[in-house]
Amino acid sequence: MMFLFVLVLSACKENTADEHAHDHGHQGLEPLAYTLYSEKIELFVEFKPLVKGIESKFAAHFTILGEYFIPLTEGKVTVSLIIGEKGIRQSSDQASSPGIFRLSLSPTAAGKGKLVFDIEGPDFIDQIVIDNITVYENEHDAIQDQVESTTGSDISYLKEQAWKVEFANSLVTKQSFHEVLKTDGQILSAPGDEMFVTANSSGNVLFSGNNTIIGTELNAGSQLFSISGGNISEDNVESKYKSAKINYEKAKADYERAGILVKEKIVSEKDFLNYKTAFENAQIVFSSLSESYAGKAQIISSPMSGFVKNILVTEGQYVEAGTPLAVISKNQKLILQANISQRYFNKLPAIESANFRLSGSSEIFDTKSLNGKLISFGKSVSAQSPFIPLSFEINNVGSIIPGSVAEVFLKTSPINDALVIPVSALIEEQGVFFVYVQTGAESFQKREVKLGMDDGMNVHLLSGVQEGERVVSKGANQIKLSSASGSLPAHGHEH
Repeated sequence: MMFLFVLVLSACKENTADEHAHDHGHQGLEPLAYTLYSEKIELFVEFKPLVKGIESKFAAHFTILGEYFIPLTEGKVTVSLIIGEKGIRQSSDQASSPGIFRLSLSPTAAGKGKLVFDIEGPDFIDQIVIDNITVYENEHDAIQDQVESTTGSDISYLKEQAWKVEFANSLVTKQSFHEVLKTDGQILSAPGDEMFVTANSSGNVLFSGNNTIIGTELNAGSQLFSISGGNISEDNVESKYKSAKINYEKAKADYERAGILVKEKIVSEKDFLNYKTAFENAQIVFSSLSESYAGKAQIISSPMSGFVKNILVTEGQYVEAGTPLAVISKNQKLILQANISQRYFNKLPAIESANFRLSGSSEIFDTKSLNGKLISFGKSVSAQSPFIPLSFEINNVGSIIPGSVAEVFLKTSPINDALVIPVSALIEEQGVFFVYVQTGAESFQKREVKLGMDDGMNVHLLSGVQEGERVVSKGANQIKLSSASGSLPAHGHEH
């Protein structure tokens, strides 16, 4: 179907003298207000009822949706009025103020039609349509058709206020949720993810510069320590090296000589094999010491790439062979171990994932997003602990520290068609929970809600809000403070 558009002059880019003035009527006409959403944009628009031959001004507020709602400050907006196969349109490529584009249309025909808003942002294109728009033949008909609007006890919170704070709302939908077991837990290093570095001889430990600072990243083979015998006469590193070298050289000479003599039948095959065995043993010992021996000291290197988790000795300390010197960790895999009360033992087989929050942090982690998997849960309790351990293996995203204490939300049996909202939407007052429901673009109702379980991120609503409504998920406290102050800034719309 082809539409005929009559191009109207582009919108005026100059602000009016009073950007916050309200013109609530032209000979009795009250403005209309619409709030619509696409996947990318929230449109809140106010304009006078459309009357044939009379200009109607639009104050169109565009909010970019995301983790936080922000005003559209750059782009081009086109509004089109389509009746049948004919239409008119006007464009504006500059916001009169952040988030607000001012447009106007003068309808050329009466009837039922639709308004189409085409939005071209810096990195997206979108369209929002308002159907069933009436264009009246004259103002008298428009006034007769007006319906008096009432806001009741709704709280007013303007777009200009919301755009200045961290603000967002969420659509209340029915979705699958899970019963939750709340408990505590701890972050542990995964098996095989850590390795001890041990002394391979006795002596005094000397550190190797910055590599022995906790947290330092290492490559496999990076030098960590050296062990020197110093003035110690017994089990001295240097003495052991020299002794091994002498034994090696002697065994090598004996073996080479025996190789000549066995050909002349002067040395028996049995004696030759004994010389060969003695040489090979001496070679192994000498090679082992030579690989890590440098300048009267034995070098201790990192056995794998990772970082220094802990240093277990002090510089200059005397250690025996086999003494642990440091702990090296890859820190790639971690274990989330939760402690579960015995009364929930029958629920353990249903657990597949968990959310958790580290002590002192507000960030919520999800084992699924960390490629986590349940690796085990206890089948009994011990005299030392009445709790059943349950363990997930997870990837370390870099901000999770082994040894941290965690609050754990274990997800068990699914709840189908549950009304779910973000935990951040809740306002608590003396043990009673409330949310702010958005009834219009700039109006909100404070409602008491009854809650089911929460998983740290979202909470199951039992009553207070209906499916399809929107609740303030970020910025609820700002609305609360604004309504408590009893003062609001001048309204920022012009019609």
